[in-house]
Amino acid sequence: MKKGDMTKKILGTVSNFFIFFLLAAFVTTCCIMLFISALQGSIGREFTQDEITVAAKITMLNVILLSIGMAIVDYVRRKFMVERPVKRITEATSKMIEGDFSVRVEPISKFANDDSFNEIIECINKMATELSGVETLRTDFIANVSHEMKTPLAVMQNYGTLLQAPDLPEEKRIEYAKSIADAARRLADMMTNILKLNRLENQQIYPQIEKYDLGEQLCESLLQYESTWERKNIEIETDIAERVLVSADAELLSLVWNNLFSNAFKFTEDGGKVTLTLTADEEYATVKIADTGCGMSAEVGAHIFEKFYQGDTSHATQGNGLGLALVKRVVDIMQGEIGVESAVGVGTTFTVKIRRADYGLEEDR
Repeated sequence: MKKGDMTKKILGTVSNFFIFFLLAAFVTTCCIMLFISALQGSIGREFTQDEITVAAKITMLNVILLSIGMAIVDYVRRKFMVERPVKRITEATSKMIEGDFSVRVEPISKFANDDSFNEIIECINKMATELSGVETLRTDFIANVSHEMKTPLAVMQNYGTLLQAPDLPEEKRIEYAKSIADAARRLADMMTNILKLNRLENQQIYPQIEKYDLGEQLCESLLQYESTWERKNIEIETDIAERVLVSADAELLSLVWNNLFSNAFKFTEDGGKVTLTLTADEEYATVKIADTGCGMSAEVGAHIFEKFYQGDTSHATQGNGLGLALVKRVVDIMQGEIGVESAVGVGTTFTVKIRRADYGLEEDR
C-alpha cells in the first residue's frame, strides 16, 4: 500500500473514532443527567460534588471504551463488507481499462451483506461480456477489411506498373486501365457498404416510415438490370400482386432489392432464369427472388449473412461480401424476416417478409 493511502486510512480511522466519541459522549451525558435528576427526585437527597466527580470519571471512561469498541466494529465491518468488494470491482475495471475484457468479478458472500454489491458486480460482468464480444467483432472486422482491400490495391499497383512500359500496345493499355478502374470501383463500393453497414449497426440511420406500393418499387428495381439480363439472355418471370401496400423506409428497402437482384443476375449463367414473386396476406407482404444459378450448399447458406463472407470465390471480384450483411440488417430494422433456400446446381431463392401497411411500424411507436 502506498504511503499516502496509508496516511489517509489512519486519518479516516481517527476521524471515525472522534465521530463515535462525540456521539457516545452526547448520548451518554444526556442519559446520565436524566438518570441523576430522576434518582435525586425519587430518593429525596442531593449528590455531593465528590460523588458527581467519580460518576463523571466513570462515565468518561465508559464513553471512551464504547467509542473505541464502535470504531473497531465499524473498521472490521468496512474492511469485509465494503473495502473487499470495492477492491474486487476496482481491480476488475482497471483491467478492463487496459483492454482485458476476459476479467470477471466473483460475487461476494450474502452473509451480513445486502445484495447491492452483487447487483453492481453482475452489471460489470455483463458489460465485460458485451465488450469482449464487441472487441472480437472489431478485430475480425479490421482483419477482414484489411484482407479485402489488399486484392484491389494489388491489382491497381500491378497494372499501374505495367502501364508505365514505354512500348505498351494500345489494346493492352486500355485493358490495364479498365482493370485499374474496376479495382477502384470495387474498393469504392466496399468503402460505401462499410459506411452504410456501420451507420445501420450503430443506429445512426433512422427509418423514415411511409406507406407505398411495394410492387411498383420491385418493378423499378428489377428494370435497373434490364441491360444485364438482355446481355446474358436471361429469362425473366414475374408474378406481382397488385396494390400491396407496406409501411417501411423505401430507400432502405431499395438496398435489399438491389442487392438480391444483383446476386441473382451475377450467379445466373447465360440463358438462365430469374423469377420475382410478390404475394400478400393480412399481415405480411412476401417477396421471393429466385434464380437458376450455381446454388450453394447448406454450409455456405448458414454464413451468407456474415460480413465479408463469400461462398463462391469465382465471383469474388464482383463483390465484397457485405451486400447480404446489409440486407439482413435492413430487414431486421424493418422488423421483417429473410430466409434462403438453395441447392448446388439448381439455384437459390431468397424470401423476404415485410409488414403490410395495416400492420406497419407506426403501431409500434
